[in-house]
Amino acid sequence: MSGLPGAGTSPSLGEASDLKFPLGAKFREPLTEARFQRLFGDAEQAPELLAEPRSSRLCRRWRRLASACSGPGAWRLLRARLPPLRWLPHYRWRAWLLGDAVAGVTVGIVHVPQGMAFALLTSVPPVFGLYTSFFPVLIYTLLGTGRHLSTGTFAVLSLMTGSAVERLVPEPLGGNLSGIEREQLDAQRVGSAAALAFGSGALMLGMFALQLGVLSTFLSEPVVKALTSGAALHVLVSQLPSLLGLPLPRQIGCFSLFKTLAAVLTALPRSSPAELTISALSLALLVPVKELNVRFRDKLPTPIPGEIVMVLLASVLCFTSSLDTRYNVQIVGLLPGGFPQPHLPDLAELPRILADSLPIALVTFAVSASLASIYADKYSYTIDSNQELLAHGISNLISSLFSCFPNSATLATTSLLVDAGGNTQLAGLFSCIVVLSVLLWLGPFFYYLPKAVLACINISSMRQMFFQMQELPQLWRISRMDFAVWMVTWVAVVILSVDLGLAVGVVFSMMTVVCRTQRVQCLALGLAEGTELYRPLEESHKLLKVPGLCILRYPTPLYFGTRGQFRRILEWHLGLGEGRKETPKLDGPPDAVAEPVRVVVLDCSGITFADAAGAREVVQLARRCRDAGIHLLLAQCNASVLGTLTQAGLLDRVTPEQLFVSVQDAAAHALERLVRGQ
Repeated sequence: MSGLPGAGTSPSLGEASDLKFPLGAKFREPLTEARFQRLFGDAEQAPELLAEPRSSRLCRRWRRLASACSGPGAWRLLRARLPPLRWLPHYRWRAWLLGDAVAGVTVGIVHVPQGMAFALLTSVPPVFGLYTSFFPVLIYTLLGTGRHLSTGTFAVLSLMTGSAVERLVPEPLGGNLSGIEREQLDAQRVGSAAALAFGSGALMLGMFALQLGVLSTFLSEPVVKALTSGAALHVLVSQLPSLLGLPLPRQIGCFSLFKTLAAVLTALPRSSPAELTISALSLALLVPVKELNVRFRDKLPTPIPGEIVMVLLASVLCFTSSLDTRYNVQIVGLLPGGFPQPHLPDLAELPRILADSLPIALVTFAVSASLASIYADKYSYTIDSNQELLAHGISNLISSLFSCFPNSATLATTSLLVDAGGNTQLAGLFSCIVVLSVLLWLGPFFYYLPKAVLACINISSMRQMFFQMQELPQLWRISRMDFAVWMVTWVAVVILSVDLGLAVGVVFSMMTVVCRTQRVQCLALGLAEGTELYRPLEESHKLLKVPGLCILRYPTPLYFGTRGQFRRILEWHLGLGEGRKETPKLDGPPDAVAEPVRVVVLDCSGITFADAAGAREVVQLARRCRDAGIHLLLAQCNASVLGTLTQAGLLDRVTPEQLFVSVQDAAAHALERLVRGQ
């Protein structure tokens, strides 16, 4: 019903008043916002359509906090913060207990070698990986809402933590350290890793206090997957010196991947044949077993524990052949029994590690929340993102007191837990029992375990992350913008570092959102004959338009970044100023606009929010329309947008009778006005 091109023949005003409407349709007076509120709104709502006063919101929040201090309120709060109080009374012991026990034991068996392997990736002794596979799992079982989530050591976090630890506590240039010097260096690195866990946990608790669980949405799926895939390549390259038996210093910072490759190629003639053989045999066992577990997951009663089998075989081979003394093969050595004494990390380190703790906290929460959401959707239950912040924050904070390094949910063990039949968080307790038995009694059996085997376990655990690249063709077909986000993040992670790559990915992802709001198309609407539906004129040539009436839909938020575009588009459609001459074609050739616009209906249903700059732009539009003799009508403004426009002074430029609840009501009022010749 606009004079813009893209519709069929324009009816005259007389014909427009006799349009066919649906059979049995009842005519009513067009509803303005004010009249709608009088008929259907709350009695206490202000007729001026103002937003709720801040004092009312504060009073309501205070009443809610006061109600939590009562007995029932305290119980509700306790049940919200301790999820077992909700799911344990409804636990189906006969149906679920066996599955949780088998899955927990299976995951615990994998935690043992993976924990030691990821500890080396973190640049701390292997036993601290076992601590990190025990305390965080136990705490998440009590506080987490992801029924199928498995927490513990995670390769990406271990890589990020290891890079920070190597920078904070670098190894002396000489490299030839005595036993005491090596112990002192390890103690300092363990303290730095624990400080990183403490800092990231404190940051997540701060985010929980501010209810910032929604921040997980800013780490989109392409960013997270590209981050983990790029980090997997870093893990692979960083483990090459251990695979080849080369005592090379760890490269950190930008371009570390290429620096490591150059150092390995330079030192390749000095590689150890014994450790190279061990690595080749280990990968020859681990990779096929991983593939068998994936291909026959539905037929196997439980996944084959290839890691623990490889650990036992390598330990026996090294012990019987004396590989550590005859061929200088690096072994794990003695694992201290029991637990370390709890103590606070060195708080003086916190200012130095704050810049490293923030990306670690973001990756921890993003990976854990996305994994929990995937399985919650699959098994039809819900998770609380803010409670997940609390769970992982307390998990990292408390475990840091026991010299643990940063931890999160893990891709491999979560998938393993689901495949093994896990049903609830109770599986985590059985996993803790397995790790506890190693810490208390079985530690000496791993004395002769070659470190090259742990490097192979690190590499084989990256399988899922590498295979995420198989999704790229489908992502290209679905959304090329998301494909670009994936590729930019991956390239930044590989070339720069995991931390900087994450920052580049998040910034680029947000920029794509901003750019898409800048490229929207303002749609001119027309009436489908015989209905009350208004559709874009470009969709069909049979849509009706009325000379002098322009109905526009602006389908994007109105804020400081889009106010200029909003002004230019409206100028072009309404013929205000010079905008129509300067702006390129939007909906059709400009010469199709034959009659000047006398009434314009602005459909605000697509404007989800408006800031002060955007609201002032609408007020300015109302003034310019009034000066040009154009009657402006606004339709379908949500409460937030309407409140912002009102505060900006919109009602000084238009009357409440120009604000309508729907496009249909506004268009009906406009037709009446045109028929009367106003």
